[in-house]
Amino acid sequence: MAKVNPITFFRQVKQEVKKVTWPTRGEVTQTSFMVLVLVAIAATFFFFVDQFFGFLVKLIFG
Repeated sequence: MAKVNPITFFRQVKQEVKKVTWPTRGEVTQTSFMVLVLVAIAATFFFFVDQFFGFLVKLIFG
Protein backbone atom coordinates (compact mmCIF):
# COMPACT_ATOMS: atom_id res chain seq x y z
CA MET A 1 0.00 0.00 0.00
CA ALA A 2 1.41 3.35 -1.02
CA LYS A 3 2.14 5.96 1.60
CA VAL A 4 -0.05 9.04 1.36
CA ASN A 5 0.72 12.26 3.15
CA PRO A 6 -1.84 13.35 5.77
CA ILE A 7 -3.19 16.31 3.78
CA THR A 8 -3.93 14.14 0.74
CA PHE A 9 -5.46 11.47 2.98
CA PHE A 10 -7.89 13.89 4.62
CA ARG A 11 -8.77 15.41 1.24
CA GLN A 12 -9.64 11.92 -0.03
CA VAL A 13 -11.67 11.19 3.10
CA LYS A 14 -13.64 14.41 2.58
CA GLN A 15 -14.39 13.39 -1.03
CA GLU A 16 -15.57 9.92 0.04
CA VAL A 17 -17.79 11.29 2.82
CA LYS A 18 -19.55 13.50 0.25
CA LYS A 19 -20.54 10.32 -1.64
CA VAL A 20 -22.33 8.81 1.35
CA THR A 21 -26.11 8.77 1.25
CA TRP A 22 -27.07 9.80 4.77
CA PRO A 23 -30.45 8.74 6.18
CA THR A 24 -33.10 11.36 6.81
CA ARG A 25 -34.22 12.28 10.32
CA GLY A 26 -37.46 10.36 9.74
CA GLU A 27 -35.61 7.21 8.68
CA VAL A 28 -33.38 7.36 11.74
CA THR A 29 -36.38 7.89 14.02
CA GLN A 30 -38.32 5.04 12.42
CA THR A 31 -35.47 2.52 12.54
CA SER A 32 -34.57 3.52 16.11
CA PHE A 33 -38.18 2.99 17.18
CA MET A 34 -38.24 -0.43 15.48
CA VAL A 35 -35.03 -1.44 17.25
CA LEU A 36 -36.49 -0.44 20.62
CA VAL A 37 -39.70 -2.38 19.94
CA LEU A 38 -37.83 -5.51 18.87
CA VAL A 39 -35.51 -5.30 21.89
CA ALA A 40 -38.54 -5.03 24.18
CA ILE A 41 -40.16 -8.05 22.51
CA ALA A 42 -36.96 -10.10 22.77
CA ALA A 43 -36.45 -9.09 26.41
CA THR A 44 -40.02 -10.10 27.27
CA PHE A 45 -39.66 -13.42 25.47
CA PHE A 46 -36.38 -14.27 27.23
CA PHE A 47 -37.82 -13.18 30.59
CA PHE A 48 -40.66 -15.69 30.27
CA VAL A 49 -38.32 -18.43 29.00
CA ASP A 50 -36.05 -17.80 31.99
CA GLN A 51 -39.00 -17.92 34.38
CA PHE A 52 -40.15 -21.20 32.84
CA PHE A 53 -36.74 -22.85 33.15
CA GLY A 54 -36.34 -21.50 36.68
CA PHE A 55 -39.67 -23.09 37.58
CA LEU A 56 -38.55 -26.42 36.05
CA VAL A 57 -35.26 -26.38 37.97
CA LYS A 58 -37.06 -25.67 41.25
CA LEU A 59 -39.54 -28.44 40.47
CA ILE A 60 -36.78 -30.96 39.75
CA PHE A 61 -34.33 -30.05 42.53
CA GLY A 62 -36.92 -28.98 45.03
